[in-house]
Amino acid sequence: MNARICSPGDSYPLGATVMAQGVNFCLFSRHATGVELLLFDSEKDPLPSEVIPLDPEQNQTFFYWHIFVPGIEPGQIYGYRVQGPFDLARGLRFNHQKLLLDPYARAIAGWENYRRVQATGPGNNVAHALRSVVVDSAAYDWENDRQLCQPYATSVIYELHVGGFTRHPSSGVAPEKRGTFAGVIEKIPYLQSLGVTAVELLPVHQFDTQDVRRSLTNYWGYSTIAFFAPHWGYSSQKNPLAPVDEFRDMVKALHKAGIQVILDVVFNHTAEGDERGPTLSFRGLGNDDYYLLETDDPDKYANYSGCGNTFKANDAIAGRLILDSLRYWVSEMHVDGFRFDLASVLSRSASGEPMKNPPILWTIESDPILAGTKIIAEAWDAAGLYQVGSFIGDRFAEWNGPFRDDVRRFVKSDVGMVGALAARVLGSPDIFSKPDREPNRSINFITCHDGFTLKDLVSYNVKHNEANLEDSRDGANDNFSWNCGVEGPTSDEAINRLRSQQMKNLMTIMFVSQGTPMILMGDELLRTQRGNNNVYCHDDELSWLDWSARETEREFFRFVQGLIDFTQPLEIFGQHRMLHVGFHPEIPHLIWHGTQLNQPDWGEDSYSLAFSLGCPSHDEHLHVMLNAYWEPLTFDLPLPGTGKPWLRIVDTALPSPQDYQSLSAKNQAAGRHYEVSARSVVVLMAEQVQS
Repeated sequence: MNARICSPGDSYPLGATVMAQGVNFCLFSRHATGVELLLFDSEKDPLPSEVIPLDPEQNQTFFYWHIFVPGIEPGQIYGYRVQGPFDLARGLRFNHQKLLLDPYARAIAGWENYRRVQATGPGNNVAHALRSVVVDSAAYDWENDRQLCQPYATSVIYELHVGGFTRHPSSGVAPEKRGTFAGVIEKIPYLQSLGVTAVELLPVHQFDTQDVRRSLTNYWGYSTIAFFAPHWGYSSQKNPLAPVDEFRDMVKALHKAGIQVILDVVFNHTAEGDERGPTLSFRGLGNDDYYLLETDDPDKYANYSGCGNTFKANDAIAGRLILDSLRYWVSEMHVDGFRFDLASVLSRSASGEPMKNPPILWTIESDPILAGTKIIAEAWDAAGLYQVGSFIGDRFAEWNGPFRDDVRRFVKSDVGMVGALAARVLGSPDIFSKPDREPNRSINFITCHDGFTLKDLVSYNVKHNEANLEDSRDGANDNFSWNCGVEGPTSDEAINRLRSQQMKNLMTIMFVSQGTPMILMGDELLRTQRGNNNVYCHDDELSWLDWSARETEREFFRFVQGLIDFTQPLEIFGQHRMLHVGFHPEIPHLIWHGTQLNQPDWGEDSYSLAFSLGCPSHDEHLHVMLNAYWEPLTFDLPLPGTGKPWLRIVDTALPSPQDYQSLSAKNQAAGRHYEVSARSVVVLMAEQVQS
């Protein structure tokens, strides 16, 4: 075979770029002394078919190593070996024996032979290393697809795990499509029937399933190794290029159904872990450029993520990679937004201190390519930095952790919670105090992937994480849960009725509050994790959605479906400003009550609250009564308007189908009083004048 004649190539773009006669490769490595490009004939070949050394005189421009290789095409498998100093005192960890991924790779292959341990221990790991794949991002027919510009005010977010959504045999999806992007496509009619407008996908950036203790699996995916590549395991087709197109097929199909795609992105750490972890990519290219290192001990990693390392987000190199990744997923993969995992990590400086004006966050906030996207912050980190309500800028929406906690505590009848609950219902003005902040930038949730499911929240007092093999040390201890009298499943009908009522209470409060509601996958079907509040390591039926519940839990599904159908069209829940507190004849407003009109009880021993909502311009008048007391309470009703009756929409104490009745049912609530049963919620709406 004749030696391939390559040309020097260009230092931009980074990554592997398909051109007319071949591919341009470009790699950043500031301290490298030598770079080799390895080409493989297939992802399974243990040895490369070509090793192309890059000449520092011809193939290096400043800190960038580059080469143009003619005659290769999309689908080409490649990797790098990089020479440089292994100098822990300087924080450098070059290791020429390890095959490295391209940080800008659009696809990753080699999973059948991959061994994480081979990247961790001494010796050559080429035969068992992951490899990068050349992708032509332009080679796809989007059929005029564009991002969906769905405002927060009319959004219902569904937090979805791509694998767990359809992997259960009961999903009805063909075996080869279970747990894949293609499987999600088949369930789009279900998402439409529920009424959600956006799916927030747990991490789909390529992650390392082997990054987990003992014999378990990294299931959630918070272990990224490639920020531009869709996860190979979520593709139904197993050729190297398939994940890219199957992901785009999913996005296009969801958009046609009017559903946005939000990615949960993990830029706070990577799968390379702490100093004992593997050398997969960043560590072997520029350890000090990509990670925060301990100032006094640079052979150790600063660990603000709780996962062993912290990505150096506010450094020029790592920060540019983050921005390039976000731009790629918007411009080339058409996603509609991002939820930033442990986003407060991204505000830390090189020394680990919180920055007033973190460059990467301000760049994301102001970037024109990202201007039309949803950007959502989980505004805390694992080292105690908590920024809910004080996160930077104007564009970021925030997961409202206090909403979750305060609503849980009120519903389970903790003392002194009425005042806090009122703030959450109003859109948390005590937390989000910036003038004119849109209340729907508060992402309200009762449950998420991290913690109990809705059913487990009312079935367990404590976590049961024995299956994680960590002696239940993992997972949160403060869940604000209540088992209603018995720990776990029970045949006691009274307890099961109470649990059902409590779950309806939680869901109803979320949907009648100002803010954008988010539902955890499967809560509408009462999915259980058997008391495990940290299933990050279980790719099995403990985590998967059991679709047989569509039959057994159809009444609860109907209730959630009804709440969405009722609240989403109402103008009162789509406001761009905080509601005026007190009656107003012209603008949207809220009036607080107790069991008696205009007399809310804010005392420590109060367990009840009522409020009226009015949007006069749209003839919307609602009255909501919340009773977390363990006995019935009689509430006064305001006058709904001249000649108008109150229509009962929700009474969580009633059996299905009376628990939710649509406006069209015209189910009148007569009289000047309403007895609200123990531990229940009632929602009334005045009949609207027909135009």
